[in-house]
Amino acid sequence: MTQVAYNERVTQRRTGGGCLFLVIVLSALGIAYHLWERGTSVTPAGVTVSDGSGRYVALGDSYTASPGTGRPVGAPPGCDRSDNNYPSLLAAKLRPAEFVDASCGGATTEHLTGEQKTRDGTNAPQLDAVDGDTTLVTVGIGGNDVGFVGFASQCSTQVQTASPCKTQLTAGGRDQLAERITAAAGRLGGILDQIRSKAPSARIVVVGYPTVLPDDDAGCWPVLPVGAGDVAYFRDSLKRLNTVLQETAKDHEAGFADMSTASKGRDMCSAANRRWIEGPAPSVPAAPLHPNARGAEGMAEVIGKLLKLAS
Repeated sequence: MTQVAYNERVTQRRTGGGCLFLVIVLSALGIAYHLWERGTSVTPAGVTVSDGSGRYVALGDSYTASPGTGRPVGAPPGCDRSDNNYPSLLAAKLRPAEFVDASCGGATTEHLTGEQKTRDGTNAPQLDAVDGDTTLVTVGIGGNDVGFVGFASQCSTQVQTASPCKTQLTAGGRDQLAERITAAAGRLGGILDQIRSKAPSARIVVVGYPTVLPDDDAGCWPVLPVGAGDVAYFRDSLKRLNTVLQETAKDHEAGFADMSTASKGRDMCSAANRRWIEGPAPSVPAAPLHPNARGAEGMAEVIGKLLKLAS
């Protein structure tokens, strides 16, 4: 999503309490994109060439694309990739002979094997970028598969102790978010198998999500008008997603880059000079509830350490 579109949504939430949480939940996990994406021509990811060795392919959603943190690069424009996202920063250190950033804002696991229509062009299936010469693949996906969209508008509350979303999503002893997380893990497992088949010699790293909400259930009230119970519920659901991503990576012999531990205390409610994730009204160039430049740098560093790159 472009910075203008994000800013328009922030403006809308100031005129209605229900809109704010819609922005927050959708933006926090990058799941709003597919509601408004449009496009026709299919565009494959571009290849950046250097004098190094190996081929690095980055797959993922908006937490990988990192809209707003740098100059927009790549095609289609609707994917909102930044030249300052963690794949680009990692590639600058790795200096592979070929680097392909196939990530796209709003992507789900479905878009790794199928086309993704955006508001400005259609992204080719991300797995098309993986071939037999690929030596490294990072995969940051899953948040959009959870599908908060149908529930988000009902989560805003004027009562700090309330938890309307948790009440609804766990009614009857059934945790709908947990079910969706489990399903996403199964789809990711299939994706990892396909990557292994296409690039037998590649090192595969599943990239987890950073910490978005603080341990304090009070959150950022009243800037974030979400009840304490819902803050805890969504925070714990994201932790659960990271756990299943890690387990799935292990089951399919892939590495896992733990971003939640590295970003603890750097959530959207932390001090501006520490946070990796911006709030609903970013203080620096970034999409709301998405990684800022500091976050992108931190994520690249975590992956670099996993790969044992020299700092």
